[in-house]
Amino acid sequence: MTHPSATLTHFLAELHYDQIPAPVLRRAEDLLLDCLGSMLAGSGGRTVQAIAQYGQTMGPQHGPAENLVTRSGTSPVFAAMSNAAAAHMVEQDDVHNGSVFHPGAVVMPPALAMAQARKASGRDLLTAIVAGYEAGIRIGEFLGRSHYTIFHTTGTAGAPAAAMAAGKLLGLDATQMLHALGSAGTQAAGLWEFLRDGADSKQLHTARAAANGLMAACLAAQGFTGASRILEGPQGMAAGMSSDADPARLTDGLGSRWALLETSFKYHASCRHTHPAADALLSVVQTHDLDITDIVQVTAHVHQGAIDVLGPVVRPTTVHQSKFSMGTVLGLIAKHRKAGLQEFDDALADPDIADFRSRVTMQLDPEVDGAYPQRWLGRVTVTTRDGQTLQGRIDTPKGDPDNTLSRPEIEDKVRRLGRYQDAARAEDIDALIAQVWGLADAPSIDRFLPATRP
Repeated sequence: MTHPSATLTHFLAELHYDQIPAPVLRRAEDLLLDCLGSMLAGSGGRTVQAIAQYGQTMGPQHGPAENLVTRSGTSPVFAAMSNAAAAHMVEQDDVHNGSVFHPGAVVMPPALAMAQARKASGRDLLTAIVAGYEAGIRIGEFLGRSHYTIFHTTGTAGAPAAAMAAGKLLGLDATQMLHALGSAGTQAAGLWEFLRDGADSKQLHTARAAANGLMAACLAAQGFTGASRILEGPQGMAAGMSSDADPARLTDGLGSRWALLETSFKYHASCRHTHPAADALLSVVQTHDLDITDIVQVTAHVHQGAIDVLGPVVRPTTVHQSKFSMGTVLGLIAKHRKAGLQEFDDALADPDIADFRSRVTMQLDPEVDGAYPQRWLGRVTVTTRDGQTLQGRIDTPKGDPDNTLSRPEIEDKVRRLGRYQDAARAEDIDALIAQVWGLADAPSIDRFLPATRP
């Protein structure tokens, strides 16, 4: 078979550690550490705790895979489910611009769970991570902008991405990988409607994508078959979920273009669609030394995807929903010059932020929309109380590949995430960082944290 799904899965099945360029492997380590930090910071979230409790009720109380939420061992599927929910909780997990897809939250948890269950080496884990990223990012790009209007791509493309990562650790051959892709794709789900109500579905999307992908890979290992063209077939994912799908994106530059390297780190603790405008406003605030009281109005010039996702959030009622409110994010930038976890925790009760939110509007900008999703441009117009009209322009938001985080910056971010709500002790975070940096030499994947919380 030579269709795109088969070409992709054949490449992933044959991928070996020695074939992956060193910069890709080192960035995979960076992304793993970043994701582990997000898991720690999200581990105390109410919705994450609910999913973890479900896992404890339905799954084994002991097992080979580490649940970072409960700090207990369990089966790979329930570890993957809880950890994936936690990774996506505080809006600090990585994102790939072109696919508008959060790969870490759906690739890392099942990869870690299967690596621990099978006592895989660090090199095996890194290879599986690369495979999951390459699959998920390409599938997200394939599904296109029309898909993202209705579907949360991290939930939909996440299941196949998780399946490919788990499949590598199971040693699936090309035929089995194709079957795993088919079984994962038929379970793909995740709708944006939850944002209008501030509902809890976002963490469910990543939890189920990770678990469903892992299940698809395990079933394929037992001979369970899946649709061979689940992505591009006449009744496949694109047929039901997209009007602009491009099958060429599935195989573009396989083995030469490493999509993992294009992944961005999240600097602000909010939806990525707010980051370009936040960085643009920050540049104005810093350049002109403005206070929140100095600003009369802000217009964020945005792409259509930002309007589709952020537009329904008019008056946020939860901390998580506020991270999808452009007015809230820009209010935090104007008042604190940052939009971190603690700032969001305090924002809902802050009358300054509520007032500022009413003075922020989003406006579709042809230049910004034309560049999206390959480039996320930041453009704002700021009107001040003394009558000035100021323009803010950012072409590369902080965290993008061309403005990325260094390893010391990643370590600092992970320490802040790990200490959020006392999720982990400082010495345990330091040990986790050292373990990730030494992953390529690890003969097997052990636990990352002690069995007890602080």
